[in-house]
Amino acid sequence: MSNISPIVLGNWKMNGLRAEGDALVRDLLRGLAGHPGPGMVGVCPPATLLTTMSDLLAESDVALGGQDCAVESQGAFTGDVSAPMLRDAGCQFTLVGHSERRHGHGESDALVKAKAEAAFNAGLDVVLCIGETEAQQEAGETVAVLDRQLAGSLPEGASSDNLIVAYEPVWAIGTGKTPTIDDIASTHAHLRGKLKSLVSTGADLPILYGGSVKAANAGDILAIDHVDGALVGGASLKADEFLAIVKAGQSAKAA
Repeated sequence: MSNISPIVLGNWKMNGLRAEGDALVRDLLRGLAGHPGPGMVGVCPPATLLTTMSDLLAESDVALGGQDCAVESQGAFTGDVSAPMLRDAGCQFTLVGHSERRHGHGESDALVKAKAEAAFNAGLDVVLCIGETEAQQEAGETVAVLDRQLAGSLPEGASSDNLIVAYEPVWAIGTGKTPTIDDIASTHAHLRGKLKSLVSTGADLPILYGGSVKAANAGDILAIDHVDGALVGGASLKADEFLAIVKAGQSAKAA
């Protein structure tokens, strides 16, 4: 996993049929060819599109990721997708612990950790998602929640070479709301200190921000210290918007 910032990853969630995914990736590749720059760009399509997207991305520098993986590598687990399957489909990395898994599917820190370790075992890098709910944020529990999630979810063997942490305040995902620049800065500074205490290469381990990131705010967010990139949701479904975020990140980190 590249730790050259900015790292901009698009999470398509449960969106996109084959024709839509094909058009989106082709537009993305055309845009990136015209404006190459430093950093890393990746996309996380739904599992049904991974093999198709892998073929389209094969000659590019755009990384392919899964949105989640099972703990088990194979077996009687109807509907699950294993880490070796993601690897076989062409993925270089996978998300784990997204709030829509933690809160929508009741996934515990221990389960998220086990999934991350399964991904490592399959040769995948991991984007570990953490974040507080609106109730927790209003109660002043953000730091405590993030510390607890990091301590409980951090996989064995984690390093700046195979792990990215993505901070996504749950209340900001898909709502149009974002924390203030000062709040993002203080939270990411805290996470940097925490990662230094937990991982030997924590000083270099990339930390992304996610939660209603769009072209209009990406430059300001990605210019913040210890914000090494963005995990983008809805805006990654529009090639022009996603490309604008990539370019804003490149400009912010070059400044």
